[in-house]
Amino acid sequence: MFNVDLLINALTTILVTIDPPGLAPIFLSLTVGMTRAQRFQVASRGSLIAFLILSAFALFGNGILGLLGISIGAFRIAGGLLLFWIAFEMIFEKRNERKEKTGETAVTLDHIRNLAVFPLALPLIAGPGAISATILLSGTFSSTFDRLQLLVVLAVCVAILFAFLVIAERIDRFLGATGRAILTRLLGVILAALAVQFVVDGIKSTMQG
Repeated sequence: MFNVDLLINALTTILVTIDPPGLAPIFLSLTVGMTRAQRFQVASRGSLIAFLILSAFALFGNGILGLLGISIGAFRIAGGLLLFWIAFEMIFEKRNERKEKTGETAVTLDHIRNLAVFPLALPLIAGPGAISATILLSGTFSSTFDRLQLLVVLAVCVAILFAFLVIAERIDRFLGATGRAILTRLLGVILAALAVQFVVDGIKSTMQG
């Protein structure tokens, strides 16, 4: 059965953690001097790699936690705290500063053909926040059918991100510095609320266990 509330929660969590509007201008700085076709190639390859990474954690994240002896309740608390820190960085504009530094380093060190892997796929798209959120969500999508739904959610989120990257130049001009700051802070507040909910669910799960 489809749980609409659960799907919307998953979609919101993943979208906020990968932050398409915030990543668009950083993508432009990574691909400065490239043609539109080259940017399209980097965006498509990076998005595909990031989707495969997140899908692997969605399918096998709980198994990895089981091997390490970590309960899903404990991981929900830890992941919720991590997501709250990312939300804090978004609200106070620390996250974009860190991402921009990562992008500047990559431009000088990596060839164009590697930009899709590093730093675009890792760690800008499939970063610690997105990976943690994916593993957390996989705990609530327990059955095979549920996991397929989670993969669809991931695919939709990555597709939205890809669209943002393709039209990054237009988005950057439209939003401007003020628009980006407002949107990033708004998304940060939403992510903070979701992070607190993960912690509360983790505490409940641990106490019941």
